[in-house]
Amino acid sequence: MDASLEKKIADPTLAEMGKNLKEAMKMLEDSQRRTEEENGKKLLSGDIPGPLQGRIQNIGEQGHISLLGHSLGAYISTLDKEKLRKLTTRILSDTTLWLCRIFRYENGCAYFHEEEREGLAKICRLAIHSRYEDFVVDGFNVLYNRKPVLYLSAAARPGLGQYLCNQLGLPFPCLCRVPCNTVFGSQHQMDVAFLEKLIKDDIERGKLPLLLVANAGTAAVGHTDKIGRLKELCEQYGIWLHVEGVNLATLALGYVSSSVLAATKCDSMTLTPGPWLGLPAVPAVTLYKHDDPALTLVSGLTSNKPADKLRALPLWLSLQYLGLDGIVERIKHACQLSQRLQESLKKVNHIKILVEDELSSPVVVFRFFQELPGSDPGLNAIPAPSAAASAVGRERHSCDALNRWLGEQLKQLVPMSGLTVMDLEVEGTCVRFSPLMTAAVLGTRGEDVDQLVACVQSKLPVLTCTLQLREEFKQEVEATAGLLYVDDPNWPGIGVVRYEHANDDKSSLKLDPEGEKIHAGLLKKLNELESDLTFKMGPEYKSMKSCIYIGMASDDIDISELVETIAVTAREIEEDSRLLENMTEVVRKGIQEAQVQLQKANEERLLEEGVLRQIPVVGSVLNWFSPVQASQKGRTFNLTAGSLESTEHTYVYKVQGSGVTPPQTPTGTRTKQRLPGQKPFKRSLRGSDAISETSSVGHIEDLEKMEQSSGGQEASEANSHERHPEAPAPPEAEPPGALQDGAQGLQDDRPQVEEPESLR
Repeated sequence: MDASLEKKIADPTLAEMGKNLKEAMKMLEDSQRRTEEENGKKLLSGDIPGPLQGRIQNIGEQGHISLLGHSLGAYISTLDKEKLRKLTTRILSDTTLWLCRIFRYENGCAYFHEEEREGLAKICRLAIHSRYEDFVVDGFNVLYNRKPVLYLSAAARPGLGQYLCNQLGLPFPCLCRVPCNTVFGSQHQMDVAFLEKLIKDDIERGKLPLLLVANAGTAAVGHTDKIGRLKELCEQYGIWLHVEGVNLATLALGYVSSSVLAATKCDSMTLTPGPWLGLPAVPAVTLYKHDDPALTLVSGLTSNKPADKLRALPLWLSLQYLGLDGIVERIKHACQLSQRLQESLKKVNHIKILVEDELSSPVVVFRFFQELPGSDPGLNAIPAPSAAASAVGRERHSCDALNRWLGEQLKQLVPMSGLTVMDLEVEGTCVRFSPLMTAAVLGTRGEDVDQLVACVQSKLPVLTCTLQLREEFKQEVEATAGLLYVDDPNWPGIGVVRYEHANDDKSSLKLDPEGEKIHAGLLKKLNELESDLTFKMGPEYKSMKSCIYIGMASDDIDISELVETIAVTAREIEEDSRLLENMTEVVRKGIQEAQVQLQKANEERLLEEGVLRQIPVVGSVLNWFSPVQASQKGRTFNLTAGSLESTEHTYVYKVQGSGVTPPQTPTGTRTKQRLPGQKPFKRSLRGSDAISETSSVGHIEDLEKMEQSSGGQEASEANSHERHPEAPAPPEAEPPGALQDGAQGLQDDRPQVEEPESLR
């Protein structure tokens, strides 16, 4: 009688709500059909003034329905208390029934919560009240006499155990972390045999095994525990079994793997339909089975407040809008994206896929690796050329850095894929593709998966080439004087190098201003070469000293030329800096010496001319009767020699002295002849089978002939400049003596010309 009355009262309210929803949907459809007059694009967020204008993502109609549920809940809360109670009860019961049918959880109850871990904390409270009958009266004393134990997998979400202890007020020793398999099965599955041993040990110590958290899709790689075997173990020892994970979404599909299907027999499970279906602001749901409503009320799983029941309203509206077919289609589409990426990556070399079940896994985790010759690529994930532990560790870090770079590049190139980069304890750095959590929100399509595979294939040559050149670069740097190889495990490029100048304190880890100045100039010089390599400057991995970071190599690079260029350029910068410092000191001393000599010259002039000539009127009369024949004396400063010289020769012969020829700038020991259009550091002849030894030798001889011909032309031009431009060429019949006299005359009549720079 009460149920029929409640239905009669609630039905008019629901009918009115449905009418209003239809009007709201019509308004939403009309707003989406409108187009902007300027660019013709669809209005995704409406005309929202302020900082939110143009920044709200495309949430779709189902997203608008979910957001509308929050506003509608605020209006519903203003109804009469009796109508509000009946309406909220109907919404809660309908939503619970739909979720239990969709995800195959029969006769279950639902708790809706905003925080994803909150449902598990409430389940733990329910388990404590169920196992400790006097807990309401005695409280902590009951737990102290027999401590509860919560079992979590080593592959569980980080921070889950700490969150439960903080919410329940339990000490951390109440947590028991169960290791994963090490010999048989997946390395991300809970070791059932070891768990049983832990349970027996806890019972012998007087503890109470309370709750076990299993994973149907671990947070890292999406692997599923052996839930069927764990359920048998929990029934044997009276332990509450809770299951969570992304793979629970596949329960809505027609085909479900046996390991995930076993989760329908557990005591409770947590679902996150918001990310799965692309619904914003939708609460998470914890489904559970329990017969005592009093304990569920004490635990906080049920509430008599209408506001708590209205949490289900956004999900209630969204489920009605999508329908069963729409829900299944979204989850099925995400699983198909995973299968598509998995099948495509199988055909790509140097890519290892970490997947548990190739038929139904909705998560794909992959990483780049280099196969060792003569080994099984499925067992070899570390590109180590030797079996030494240090070499293996170094190559492991190098491969992790490359995978981190690969993941970041793929995220930028294909943002619709929703990739994440993560670090695993055994495998190292990997890239994860989980469309169940991202595809519905980002709108990932099959074309995005194909683009992702194409980007992976385009980056593989860069990764393999860089990995092959790292060891060669290290050996070249260690064999070059003045350079120090810096081992930075987080840098994905060819390597890191630091130039050690003369005043470098190798034991200090502080900032070196002189070294920073040299490296800044070196970075500028390297970037001016316009090579395919990228250079950056930054602090060393373990200190504050500046270093040069060399990026990824997309082609075969001449490492020896690269290292030699870095060493020679850095040495030139250091010598130029020291030359400037020495020149500053020489100029300062020259100025002081010139001041002393000028003062001495003034004193000598005063003694030579006499005191009377210094008097203004008398001096003019004396200078008129007896002028002073004083020679012009001056000083010139020779920067090359660093000394003061007299200018008397300049005034007498009307020509400046040639001085001392400055030394040449030091250059590299080897100068590579490049072909037209060839960029620096390219090794053009390496690995070319089409060029024989004869053609290679002939190519080298051609280069030598080009050098000789260019040198001969420079010498002839220099000889032509030695002759006077106005003097005609001497005839062949003229005697040698006349030629010598003519040359001597030319030498006496014109000033001496400094030799051209090419003849030095």
